[in-house]
Amino acid sequence: MFKAIGVIELKSIPKGVEATDTALKSAGVEMVSAHPACPGKYEIILTGSISNVTAAVECVQNKFDSYIIDSSIMGRIDEQVIKALFGTQTTAKKGSLGLLETFSAATCIKAADIAVKTARVEIYDLRVSRGMGGKGVFLVTGEVGDVTAAIEAGVNFAKTAGTLSSSAVIAAPHEELWDQI
Repeated sequence: MFKAIGVIELKSIPKGVEATDTALKSAGVEMVSAHPACPGKYEIILTGSISNVTAAVECVQNKFDSYIIDSSIMGRIDEQVIKALFGTQTTAKKGSLGLLETFSAATCIKAADIAVKTARVEIYDLRVSRGMGGKGVFLVTGEVGDVTAAIEAGVNFAKTAGTLSSSAVIAAPHEELWDQI
């Protein structure tokens, strides 16, 4: 079953906590994460059906409009992306490695979704905001051609959104590198 993702970024930590509570009480959504993000922002990521995520995000937008920096609703997100956001993916350390970094959590999530839908790759890791100055980064593995195509598709989306930071494809990562990432 495809799920939706809602991302809300607020400019106040206390209002972010309050907005999280409002979102969770407003519709049948599940919280992926809710936490302070650098510098002094608060980020909420929700998942569930598209109608429930839309209702929760709209409820927060209506109540906390003056505190919202950005929000996004993404439907039909690949299950790999959801698992990666929860930290429950189990991808093997093999093949080529592709990395894409963005200046936005929402763009990173959408670019990761585009990447896994473009080519036969697996998400190795997906991190948003915490300890990264509000940036997002995802790593994918697979055959070098697939990894290259997936990263190029994600890069194209991030460029269009104006939030691309950088990207890389490593055809055959050293064994010690796998142990570090």
